[in-house]
Amino acid sequence: MATHLAAVSPAKGQPFELQTRRTPKPGPDELLIAVKSVALNPADVYMRDQGLFIPAYPTVIGFDMSGLVLEIGDNVPKSYRPGISHVAAYAASFWRSCDPDYGAFQERCLVPWQHAVPLPDDSISWNEAATLPVAVEVALNAWDVMGILRAGEATASSAPNNVGKREALLIWGGSSSVGTMGIQTARLLRDDPTSSIAAVYATAGSANKRYVGSLGADRVFDYKGSRVVDVIVSAAKEDGLVIRHCFLATGQLAPCQAVLKAFLEGDQQGKMAKIGSAPVVPPDAEVVDGVETIFVMPSAVEGERLEQFRYYIGTWLRESLAKGTIRPSPEPSVVGKGLGGINAGLDELLRGVSCTKLIIEVAE
Repeated sequence: MATHLAAVSPAKGQPFELQTRRTPKPGPDELLIAVKSVALNPADVYMRDQGLFIPAYPTVIGFDMSGLVLEIGDNVPKSYRPGISHVAAYAASFWRSCDPDYGAFQERCLVPWQHAVPLPDDSISWNEAATLPVAVEVALNAWDVMGILRAGEATASSAPNNVGKREALLIWGGSSSVGTMGIQTARLLRDDPTSSIAAVYATAGSANKRYVGSLGADRVFDYKGSRVVDVIVSAAKEDGLVIRHCFLATGQLAPCQAVLKAFLEGDQQGKMAKIGSAPVVPPDAEVVDGVETIFVMPSAVEGERLEQFRYYIGTWLRESLAKGTIRPSPEPSVVGKGLGGINAGLDELLRGVSCTKLIIEVAE
């Protein structure tokens, strides 16, 4: 019986324990991946410390990974080749009731093929590849839930109110992982001549403004500024633009609401301004008339979710990497080698990081 090592979550609030697990066989539409690197996410901390989303223990968690395809199940496309295909993948444990076979924090992991993307060549390292899946899915999903047409899908007649490019798209928390990818994806919307997006605005700390600008933000605002909302509103008006949509990658909801509220009168024509929020929306969050806040999550319906992931990860990410129109962001920072480093890595993430993605190298 084949076995592998895993960082197992034994109970709510307990640190991971290294244990040997039976290596599963892939079922229909599944890949068995030899995990090379994992990227750490805030959700991993909440799941370890608070038991978020976990119905039963013990289990294995983790979302972002890169690795080598070892085996494939029935119905998997021929582009996934055992022993050859290098992939980045978004683990599916959340949608498998936290079945430990589907968590990323182990040496062998099952993944639906729709959640994975074959990497175009060796120019992307395992560590860089592991930064991509969650960030790409959340950013692209944010545009979808807010009703922003995908790049290349808009036409002149379908542009909002048929008035052309008049909108600045705001990414709050632009130096976070999902924020940096939000900027890169928003840049492609801006560059689409049929999109209503004319500029990309972002917030970041002063130390990260140059990097955030290099990803495609036209204006970068210091979120720590006492008048940051007024500064953003004034900048948009100076540019002759409105702000109807905000992607809250990380940070507080209230300033995003305040920015959008400033543009409600006389411009919305009965339409809601929208915030796509990567953080869970607090139940006691203030409700602002005319501003809708939507928690960014994939569909709970299995077939719909797989189609979403097939587009976000398998199509959009694959094509964008091949064309070189996006790059892994932010820069990966290795904080551990081997699964035993995950606990310390999550503790570091909990203390706060900016403009970097924490990585555990699971294997060479």
